Amino acid sequence: MSRIANNPVTVPENVEVDVSGAVVRVKGGKGELTHTLHALVDMGREGDLLRFSAKDASKSARSLAGTTRAIMQNMVTGVSEGFEVKLEITGVGYRAQANSRSISLSLGFSHPVELDIPDGITVETPSQTQVVVRGADKQKVGQMAAVIRSYRPPEPYKGKGVRYADEQILRKEAKKA
Repeated sequence: MSRIANNPVTVPENVEVDVSGAVVRVKGGKGELTHTLHALVDMGREGDLLRFSAKDASKSARSLAGTTRAIMQNMVTGVSEGFEVKLEITGVGYRAQANSRSISLSLGFSHPVELDIPDGITVETPSQTQVVVRGADKQKVGQMAAVIRSYRPPEPYKGKGVRYADEQILRKEAKKA
């Protein structure tokens, strides 16, 4: 049985947490995020600690308490430090170029792939073969990185495609005649 909800979330000094009804608003140096608490979850504040508990003993209530605790931890981390995902592009002629609110990917198709960048996310291209996605919302950062990767996932024979910086590609050997 998981006991994630039993661990409190520590709120740093530069982060404000406001609770109004079931809506929790977390504000910090990197932005502001909101979350609506589920009806089966109680949240209490003791100084700079946030504690979560299930309102009843049902399995779904306990699960939601742990999930809510993890979401709140990610929100506090996001507004204080932020999240970052690095992508690498491998392949001849494959490259990326970030504009102010869009990113253009040349991935071997007959046309460049144009993606709009959602609010709260920044996408940088330090070089033509590197993409860095940053933001305060962990879900949005991960989703944007996954969307970029989905256009040309790495293939196992030559290793071409878009991959996460820490991802290991298992290479296969080509057929022998």
